[in-house]
Amino acid sequence: MDNRKIIILAVVLLIIAGAVVVMIMNYVPYERIEITPNGTNIEVPANQTKYQGDFESIKIWNWNNGIMATYNSHEDPLKLSGLGFDAAKEIIKNGEMQNIDGFTCYVINADELLEIHIFDIIKVNYNGKFYCIPITNESTQDNIIICCNNRDIALHMAKSIEYKNVYPNTTDLDNAISTIENMTGDLQSKADEYANSTDLNNALSTIEDKAGDLQSKANDYLKSSSLNDAKSSVERLAGDLLFKIPIQY
Repeated sequence: MDNRKIIILAVVLLIIAGAVVVMIMNYVPYERIEITPNGTNIEVPANQTKYQGDFESIKIWNWNNGIMATYNSHEDPLKLSGLGFDAAKEIIKNGEMQNIDGFTCYVINADELLEIHIFDIIKVNYNGKFYCIPITNESTQDNIIICCNNRDIALHMAKSIEYKNVYPNTTDLDNAISTIENMTGDLQSKADEYANSTDLNNALSTIEDKAGDLQSKANDYLKSSSLNDAKSSVERLAGDLLFKIPIQY
């Protein structure tokens, strides 16, 4: 083998060795954690990610060069923390926007990140640029902000999210309450109209028909044990209605 071939082989081996070293240095092991118990989960850097606690319904995790905040409106009945979380997202969106593999990423400086109160109280190595990916899932009501010095880590975490809804669906209940409220509103309107009418027999007959229809519809909805509030509302309005019906002598 002549010297030229030996040199070429040595260069190839050096390139391969260099690539292996780079891969080893950039390799990040991950572990999966739950954002909500038995619910949505995500992969985070292993052996370095720490849960810092729940700050007014906003959960915080951090690792060597990043931080993650999560919020679920189901865990915050008054929705007050949601306003703060939305404000944090607006600050992040002031950064340079990039589209990375289908995810919208914002690049902001560390000092801008510290403008977010929930991040300021967690002591992280805030230096250089941060890649922040805000994510919202309407089905599970999960809201997530991932910020990291390393773009690949932030992207890996965003891609690894597995959504799972562990909270009850209140859509049917809301629809039931809305329907009953509409019916009682119509009944109240009719009662007001007829209370001032001289034709008391027709007034009483019409109101009784409406009340019967309301009772039938309400019974359908009240088969669910979670509709006690709707039942209470109907009973209260029905009681008020009695005072609207003129008494014949």
